[in-house]
Amino acid sequence: MKHGVFIFATDLAIDPISLARAAEERGFESLWVPEHVHMPVDRETRFPGTADGSLPDEYRRIHDPFVALGAAAGATTELKLGTGICLVTEHEPIALAKQIASLDMISGGRFLFGIGAGWLAEEMEPLGVRFADRWKVTRERIEAMKVMWSEDEAEYHGEFVEIPKTYVIPKPVQQPHPPILIGAGSKWARQRVVDWADGWIPNIAAPRFIERGIQDLQSRAAEAGRDFDSIEIDVFGAEEDAIEEYERLGVDRLVHRLPPVGAEGVIPELDRLARLIGG
Repeated sequence: MKHGVFIFATDLAIDPISLARAAEERGFESLWVPEHVHMPVDRETRFPGTADGSLPDEYRRIHDPFVALGAAAGATTELKLGTGICLVTEHEPIALAKQIASLDMISGGRFLFGIGAGWLAEEMEPLGVRFADRWKVTRERIEAMKVMWSEDEAEYHGEFVEIPKTYVIPKPVQQPHPPILIGAGSKWARQRVVDWADGWIPNIAAPRFIERGIQDLQSRAAEAGRDFDSIEIDVFGAEEDAIEEYERLGVDRLVHRLPPVGAEGVIPELDRLARLIGG
């Protein structure tokens, strides 16, 4: 089982280059950073992670994930670099396809494409996507990017995405594309994993939830005629006292959360986690 680390990479936290080097030196397999392109001042949508719906400050301060991961790529040689998660609804797909292909090539094929559609209507709607359409838009943009990553003269025609024949070069090192991991926990998300993604990386870490989700994925894969073993199972925000249980369930990767603070707080936590996973 692989072990990665996640951090809200902000202007107040340890810089991505120092963190990436430290994580690789301690044997972690991957580094993950989140995305919020912007954060509206006024919103009616409640944040689901707090009892009163208030938003933690780090959500307002996040670096662009592709800039952060590109910097991390240049400072490491083996560490995989993941978006946890990229909000596909907030990107024009031609530009995003090129960003990802460039990062994957520059890093030597180390990019992991964790994705989601977003939970905050007021964040995506100024960028041109209706909240009700978010998963339809996400699917079409992913489909279009798959074409751009694999075909020399790429085109795509959908309800939300229209791309005339065009060149989008470079192509990713990982073929047919970097792994696409859906970071949502619902039954609909698991169906999307089976239909058009490579793995599941929910941010609900309870082992019983993961076990039920795996069983559901197995059933859906069998119904769709897909080999379940082709689906990667990752756990985001892993519970430390459940590592053996995750392993028993067949989880492929655990992603451990780091505090969004400076090096003086992060490096000791990296050391502690390294001792934990090292037995």
